[in-house]
Amino acid sequence: MSGLVSRLIGGWRTGLARPVLILQAGNALNYFGYGLILPFEIIYLHQIRGFSTSTAGLVLGAIMATAAIATPPTGALLDRYSPKAILVAGSVASAVGYAGFAFVDQPWQAFFCAIIGGVGNGAAGTANRVLVFRLVRPEQRAASVALSRVAGNFGLGLGATVAGFLVAAAQQLSSFQQLYVFDAVTFVGFALIVLAAVPVPNAVLAASTKINGAGYGAVARDRLFLRVIVANTVLIVVGHTFFSNILAPFAATHTPVGPEGLGIIFLVNTSFVVIAQIPAVRVVARLRRTHAFAAASALFALSLLAVLPATLTHSELAATSLLAAVAIVFAVAECIHIVVLGPLVADMAPAHLLGRYLSIYGLTFTVSLALGPAIGGLLLQSSPDAVWWGGALAAALAGAVLLRLDGRIPDPLHQPSALAPVREAG
Repeated sequence: MSGLVSRLIGGWRTGLARPVLILQAGNALNYFGYGLILPFEIIYLHQIRGFSTSTAGLVLGAIMATAAIATPPTGALLDRYSPKAILVAGSVASAVGYAGFAFVDQPWQAFFCAIIGGVGNGAAGTANRVLVFRLVRPEQRAASVALSRVAGNFGLGLGATVAGFLVAAAQQLSSFQQLYVFDAVTFVGFALIVLAAVPVPNAVLAASTKINGAGYGAVARDRLFLRVIVANTVLIVVGHTFFSNILAPFAATHTPVGPEGLGIIFLVNTSFVVIAQIPAVRVVARLRRTHAFAAASALFALSLLAVLPATLTHSELAATSLLAAVAIVFAVAECIHIVVLGPLVADMAPAHLLGRYLSIYGLTFTVSLALGPAIGGLLLQSSPDAVWWGGALAAALAGAVLLRLDGRIPDPLHQPSALAPVREAG
């Protein structure tokens, strides 16, 4: 028994430096604050502040849209200035925006706060990734991505749980105001943690003024990178967002699963991610990156197809159990996918363009979070089953595209010299 416990603990060791661990603890605090408000944003704006549901939705959309707009210029700034300073500035902007939500009375005030918070989110999110990757060695990038995801999932889950109890105890204006103010406090706390405990990474100078001046033009000419981004956008849409945004309304309408069952399904998924994400780094490290992408694609396709049998049973227990198993397969695919994609983008980026490459990487998730619900929602209305078999087909095709890149993308299991002649840059 002691040997088993030792192996389990050993699987959670990341080997990351103390500043990186502190930074990820700050991330967990930050996501805890965001988890406090995430389930109740529309409820607060609609039921408490009296905005229409469409206006409330547009306010939330404005946060995401502003974050997306802010991401590319932030990437350019990060190739010239300290990611630590930009992360602190973005966190403070987010704190101001989200604190303002506690006191909005009119829609224009909410949109104003959304813009400030969105700019902060876009800047801080990109700067956070660059800061982490510049604090770790290349071989530690997968572990750093895994730990970041664990911190985020843990913080969000804990924050949402605590907020649920607080709102259930007193669903009134002051309760929601306290949640938003505390969310702002966690942004400020995170900024202070970064200022006090995270060092400034060594600056990376451009190889030449001409190359640095090319900016996003150099990224756009990297056709290999663009293929990777497009294929992975497909995987994020049909894998990550279809599960998180489309499964619940589909199951509620077309299966006997009730609200309690849906809660169990998503709890199983997030719990598995928190437990398995870091140990998954060691498993994935034994695979070529293209093979890992193919495995994640196959698991996404399998889990998407496995949703359909839940519509054939009249037993809530059977349908809930099946979809809980599907949630675990989704989680395995997510664990593999995330720890391959982030480090690959960093490895593909020239050192002086790391900020721009990682901003496109972050933008991929933002765009996918918009495309996934939009595409899935249209399919739910016209042909619900097509979400799952169509998503499975798309995942399989994306996996095939990525598998064909074997030997052409950076891979720790390949000799660097073998990659140099075939890298496409324009």
